Amino acid sequence: MSPKRLHLITTAFTLFYQKGVHAVGINEILAESGVAKKTLYHHFSSKDDLVLAVLEYRDECFRNWLQARLEAAPLGIEKIDALFDALDDWFNDRVDVLLPFHGCFFINVSGEYSELEHPLHQQCSRHKQLVVELITNQVESFITDSDTVVQISNALSLLKEGAITVAYVQGDRSAALKAKQTARALIAAL
Repeated sequence: MSPKRLHLITTAFTLFYQKGVHAVGINEILAESGVAKKTLYHHFSSKDDLVLAVLEYRDECFRNWLQARLEAAPLGIEKIDALFDALDDWFNDRVDVLLPFHGCFFINVSGEYSELEHPLHQQCSRHKQLVVELITNQVESFITDSDTVVQISNALSLLKEGAITVAYVQGDRSAALKAKQTARALIAAL
């Protein structure tokens, strides 16, 4: 990826994440990035094309970060603790690569592009499914029954999503730690 393209994507991401996609115009992105309009349109055919590239960028950053955090944990229930500890770090602005916490970028963008068939909404949905797969891979490290793996993975994903929403909407930055307690109780009940 060219440095100019990456610069446009990271600048747009920062603005979109702080203010929302519809609240940020192309001129604001150009002013903030210092890039000429012609250069922007050389790399992106439209604002939606830029938003899609930003979603792909954030997806890669987020999943790489989360996967590294999960892989660093020992096998077993510690993988689940690692998931919620990672979220706690994100909610409390201890993860530089994710920027200060403004909720889930994918939830935010899907709310702005709410038609299920819209390509940007579908990209948000794809991200969520890929994160569920990451969680499922961790659950498979300590549960062998495939039906139970699916059930627990889905429950943990719902707890994760709920924690993100509570942390952002209600400002409860301890939501991940509360969700971790619930996850441990759920797994202990197996």
